[in-house]
Amino acid sequence: MSAVKVSLIGGPEHLPQESRTRLVADLSEPVKIVFNGGYEHFVHHGEYVDDGFEKVAVYHWSDRTRMAE
Repeated sequence: MSAVKVSLIGGPEHLPQESRTRLVADLSEPVKIVFNGGYEHFVHHGEYVDDGFEKVAVYHWSDRTRMAE
């Protein structure tokens, strides 16, 4: 499967905007981002938006876990 552009919605409001667009290989897999001493988790529920150029999968924030020390 080729990479799909995704947009990450929700989570910490201070998560940088440039971190909110990613390419993923498998929409069934969650996206996990290292941020501020932990991991922000995002999942896809089948939603898409059109960014004016292409269809983009929408991932919504689901939870946060801390890094193991």
